[in-house]
Order: sequence, then C-alpha cells, then structure tokens
Amino acid sequence: MSDRFDQGMKTRREVLGDAHVDRAEAAKTDFDLPFQTLITEGAWGTVWSSDGISRRERSMLTLALLAATGNFEEIPMHIRATARTGASKQDVIEAFQHVAIYAGVPKANHAIKLAKQTYAEMEKSDD
Repeated sequence: MSDRFDQGMKTRREVLGDAHVDRAEAAKTDFDLPFQTLITEGAWGTVWSSDGISRRERSMLTLALLAATGNFEEIPMHIRATARTGASKQDVIEAFQHVAIYAGVPKANHAIKLAKQTYAEMEKSDD
C-alpha cells in the first residue's frame, strides 16, 4: 500500500477509533475494496491528515457538511469521533446552527436529534 494509505489508516484509527475501523475492515470485500482504498487515501490520508486546520475544526466542518447535504447516516459516527477530535458539544451545536441558517432548519433539526441520541448513548456507555 502507499504511504498515503498508511497515513490514512493511522488517522482514521485516531479519529474513529480502532473498534470502528476494525468493523469496517472486517466488512470490506473485493467489491468495495477500490472505494475503501479511495476514502482511506483521500479522506483520511489527505484531508483528515492535513495540518492546515485542527481536527476539532475539521470535525465541526464535517458534521455541518453532512447535515447541510442531508447525509445523516454518518452523523452519529462523527459525533462519536468528537471524543477524539476535541470538538465539544458547544462546537457541534454552533456548527448545526450554521446549518439551520445556511442550509435549512429541518436539516439542522434532524442533525441535532441524531447528535442528542448519540451523546446519550456515549454517556450510557461510560457508566
């Protein structure tokens, strides 16, 4: 594999956690291998590995973009990642308020609902 792939896997594990990445890797097949390689190198090895902005800022941007584009399925995963990126609950609600103004209240409302559910699950698992 390439250096970018190796860096991407390292960053992916740091942001999403070993358990998540291990599950994703176990589910990988020959069919989706090219896609998995693309996101590992591109998203994780290039974008998330850049030191141009902090992981906290990148986390806020990612959550806002997911909500603004209606890609709600990945919001819980990225809410869980905030425990490792340093984005606080206040950071997340600020990002979603931007979504409400610039992309629509219904999208922000749904994203906030998902965030609240995910934070509650995270708090229960800490017990």
